[in-house]
Amino acid sequence: MTEPMLRFVSQPQKRPTKRPAIKRRADFKEIYKGFSIAQAEEQSSRCSQCGIPFCSAHCPLGNNIPDWLRLAATHRLKEAYLLSSATNSFPEICGRICPQDRLCEGNCVIHKGFESVTIGGVERFITETAFQNGWVEPNYPENELGKKVGIIGSGPAGLACAENLRAKGYEVHIYERQAQAGGLLRYGIPGFKLEKNIVDRRIELLKKQGVIFHLGQEIGEGPKALSFDSIRNRYDTLFIATGVYQARRAHVQGEDLKGVVKALEFLIQAENPEPDYNAKGKKVVVIGGGDTAMDCVRSAIRQGAQKVTCVYRRDRENMPGSRQEVMNAEEEGGIFHFLAAPEAFIGHESVEAVRLKEMRLGVMDANGRRAVDPTGTHTQLDADMVICALGFDPEDLPSKWNEPKLAVTSWKTLSVKDQHYETSLPGVFAGGDIVRGASLVVWAIADGRGAAEAMHKYLVKQAAQEIEEAL
Repeated sequence: MTEPMLRFVSQPQKRPTKRPAIKRRADFKEIYKGFSIAQAEEQSSRCSQCGIPFCSAHCPLGNNIPDWLRLAATHRLKEAYLLSSATNSFPEICGRICPQDRLCEGNCVIHKGFESVTIGGVERFITETAFQNGWVEPNYPENELGKKVGIIGSGPAGLACAENLRAKGYEVHIYERQAQAGGLLRYGIPGFKLEKNIVDRRIELLKKQGVIFHLGQEIGEGPKALSFDSIRNRYDTLFIATGVYQARRAHVQGEDLKGVVKALEFLIQAENPEPDYNAKGKKVVVIGGGDTAMDCVRSAIRQGAQKVTCVYRRDRENMPGSRQEVMNAEEEGGIFHFLAAPEAFIGHESVEAVRLKEMRLGVMDANGRRAVDPTGTHTQLDADMVICALGFDPEDLPSKWNEPKLAVTSWKTLSVKDQHYETSLPGVFAGGDIVRGASLVVWAIADGRGAAEAMHKYLVKQAAQEIEEAL
């Protein structure tokens, strides 16, 4: 029987249904409805099964996408899940929040002319089906190895590293300064993209697997903080996955006015019934063009803002965030002001307006991006609240942890050996945003998995040396 593939010529692309904008802007629930079995099989069957799968090549995890699409198209869903989860610790999360238009789907070979396969929607369907049928189980180790590993940070990199090391048989301890685990997944991504119960479900699996969480535990500073040295001495190896959370400043007049808010401080509380920063009834201006800026635009709308305008210094084509997220923001009522940058935040005690300098695109820079130059003209937007989403920088960990031998780059990110994840401190590894700078969740997961392998090799080599010395 011929497999039902290569149907992109007869089956049009269909994405998961979205709730109407008028309804979804009233709450923080996920906006997408999952595929049905028939829809998932139909969309999977559009895969061309190409000889060189660019979707996999452009996936940071190297997911075997064509293979699990073929399995899904032929109703072999359990096999599809097992294959998907073999390379991805959290496929249900990536299926929801990965910018597929910039990664797998954006590099699908049928993209030109036929529209890409809806890989993200199928990935989410496969994993949710696996959860519903009880196919998702903790990745228990076959043997206990008698070695202990410490992880600082419970974001996607830390969790992925923990899952893989625990599966190998190590005793794994995660230290998290917040009251709940999840890092960026919990505190930086709104519910309309990733509901918190999805994160909770995965963390419960890790706990059942045997991963030990130490929550509300600061490292380095404070009366109840543990010193970095004490953490390091407790474990045979250590993984640093703290992420980057220090908001970049706009460096303009009026930045310290009341009502000028940092993006992460806004997002952390945005879904609370009584948040410290409430956009209800206000004219909100969001500065920035990445996914965090889109999260702020869409959260402010859900809080009941009178008007939300996103200001970005380049044009739409040069925005760093997902085009799908920009489209969702526009559908929900967000307004975009392109080719403009803040020059000053105006007000007495509280912000009242934003003065913008209009920009134009210039020549390509060394990274292939168009430079921006002021045109000499200015505009002004009324604003009761300004949310700055200009990116994040790392904390100065060597100073905070009193560990001057922990080498950093010129960007203050941790310096690691290429492809080995090991820092300047022997047996101390690092990955995710604290190494890359602010990046994608999928890259953090890839780093967590890669670091786990590097740490395992380090410990195996260490054990071999101990045996040799004992003989």
